[in-house]
Amino acid sequence: MSEQAADDISGTPAGGPRRLRPRPAVAETAATRALLIATAIGFLGLFVVLPLVAVFVEALRRGIGHYLETFADPDTQAAIRLTLTVAAIAVPLNLVFGLSAAWAVAKFDFPGKSLLITLIDIPFSVSPVVSGLVFVLLFGAQGVLGPWLAAHDLQIVFAVPGIVLATVFVTVPYVARELIPLMQEQGVSEEEAALTLGASGLRTFLTVTLPNVKWALLYGVLLCNARAMGEFGAVSVVSGHVRGLTNTMPLHVEILYNEYNFVAAFAVASILAGLALVTLVAKSLLEWRYGDALGRSRLY
Repeated sequence: MSEQAADDISGTPAGGPRRLRPRPAVAETAATRALLIATAIGFLGLFVVLPLVAVFVEALRRGIGHYLETFADPDTQAAIRLTLTVAAIAVPLNLVFGLSAAWAVAKFDFPGKSLLITLIDIPFSVSPVVSGLVFVLLFGAQGVLGPWLAAHDLQIVFAVPGIVLATVFVTVPYVARELIPLMQEQGVSEEEAALTLGASGLRTFLTVTLPNVKWALLYGVLLCNARAMGEFGAVSVVSGHVRGLTNTMPLHVEILYNEYNFVAAFAVASILAGLALVTLVAKSLLEWRYGDALGRSRLY
């Protein structure tokens, strides 16, 4: 074999010192792979699975009868109703906004486009407590609009409207962030073809645009709903903690726990944990069935 051929195969000059090629990660020893897998499973088991199991164990510690009695309490029922009501308002609003924002960003060029994308991401970078405080400074009794609201007998903070506003704010990015990259990748060729064939704008949206993003849209709605029902920080600031009136389920868990009513606290928390598990299962099913479409939305 010629020296040049030897160089091509070994990657080292003929007659020179041999240099070991870097070994790919998949070529690690079985012991190393086992250690990495065990570390990952152990971490997830300690910090994710064990707390979830503890919630359900504590909730059922006194039996199923006592567990069900918790939900007969009027304050607990009010907290559940308020949580569902807030989610039923916030999620559709963010669905409409996210779909509209994604359509505008992906299909059109306009001044301020980059600014709009940045504004959508603000809730990810701002603490929920700070966002709740902003609403208090705007709509509170001593806030910027407080005197005007009081003069017209309107109340935003420490009432349901404030909770809805805070929840909408913290959940703004979820639908839009799922749709924008996918719609950008799809481009506008299919919509232009439909319009060329005589379809109206609404028909184009319903028959072309929406079917192309329906699974990513559902994925974003799932995440948005889970965050809306589990939000604590921003809602805690604007709610006023009025028991039976402005307490959502996360706030009610805190009150029950502070009153040393641990079983009831964990019983209510089990509903939120169950929601998280349902969301996780639905999320996994969507990723398994429509992984390609959802994976493209992670490129953004």
